[in-house]
Amino acid sequence: MNHAIETLKLNRTFKIKKAKDKPAPSFITALEEVNLTINKGELFGLLGPNGAGKTTLIKILCTLLLPTSGTALVDGVDVVKNPALVRRRINMVSGGEHSGYGILNVRENLWMFSQFYGVPKKIAYERIDTLLKLFGLDEFAKTRIGKLSTGMRQKMNVIRGFVSDPEILFFDEPTLGLDVQIAREVRKYIANWVKNNSQKTVLLTTHYMAEADELCDRIAIIDHGKVIACDSPSNLKKLLRKETIVHIEINLTDENFEHFSQLPGVKKFALEHKHNIGRTELKFILENDSAISQVTQALSSNGSKIISLSKTDPSLEDVFVALVGRSLESEN
Repeated sequence: MNHAIETLKLNRTFKIKKAKDKPAPSFITALEEVNLTINKGELFGLLGPNGAGKTTLIKILCTLLLPTSGTALVDGVDVVKNPALVRRRINMVSGGEHSGYGILNVRENLWMFSQFYGVPKKIAYERIDTLLKLFGLDEFAKTRIGKLSTGMRQKMNVIRGFVSDPEILFFDEPTLGLDVQIAREVRKYIANWVKNNSQKTVLLTTHYMAEADELCDRIAIIDHGKVIACDSPSNLKKLLRKETIVHIEINLTDENFEHFSQLPGVKKFALEHKHNIGRTELKFILENDSAISQVTQALSSNGSKIISLSKTDPSLEDVFVALVGRSLESEN
C-alpha cells in the first residue's frame, strides 16, 4: 500500500440554522465528491481560495470532523472507523497558531507534546535538542514562549510537528506571517524531511504560490468543495502554454475593472491591490498577442496610466486564475 492519503467520493455538508422567514433549514456543501490520492513520500500541496473546502478536508483527515458521506483513509486507516489509530500516525501544524502554555518554556512545551504522542523519554529529549539546534532555537530553550517573537514561536510550532516523527504531517500555511529568512528555513527543513524519509508524507496548504511551486511534487486545486485540477506544478503550467499571459501595473485605484473580463480576447482576468507600493496589478490570460492592444486601449479609455507591462511565461498563479477565476494571493 503506497498511498498515504486516499479519499473516495468524500462529501461534507453543514446545516444552516433555520431562519424565521424560511420553512426549513438549508445546507452548505463544503466538500463534494472529492477523490484524491496522495502517495507516500510525496510533498503534496492543496491550494484554493478562502472557503474552498481546504480546512474542512484537513479536519476530516485529522479526525477532527466527520464526513457526511464517502471514505477517507489515512495511512490505510479509515478516519471514521478507527480515528485513534489515525491520530497516532499524524501531526498537524497551523500558521499563526499560539499552541503551548505561556508558563512553560520552549523545551518544556515540546516535551509535553512529545508525551502526548508517547515518545519515549530518551528519544524525545534527543529529538527536541536536535531540532532546537537545527532551527536556531537552542539558546531560547529555557525561554517562556510568551516572550518569544512571532517567528520564534512559529519555529517552535514547526518543531512540535516533527517531534513525534509522524508518518503524515499536515501543514496549514506554516510560513504565514514569517519573515523571509525564517520562512526559508522552515521550507528547507520540510523539503529535506520528506526527501530523506521516503515513507514520510506532507500535505501542505499555502497562500504563497512560489512556496507551493518550490516545494510540492504535486498540487491539487480545490474550489467550491471540488478538486478541479491535480498534477505537478510543471504540468499544471503547461495548461496555459498556448495562451498569452500579461501583467500590467497601474497606480493604486479603487476603480471597478470587472468589465475587463468581457473584453475581446480576454479569457481570464484578476487584480491585486499592492497597498505597500501604491500600485494595482492586473493579470490577464489572453487568447493571443493581438488582444493586448484591446486591453491597453481599455485602460487608456478608463483613465488609467500604465506603469509597466510584461508578457510572461505561465506561472502557478496564472494557472490558478485560469481555473478559479481570481487570484489566490490577493485574498490575503
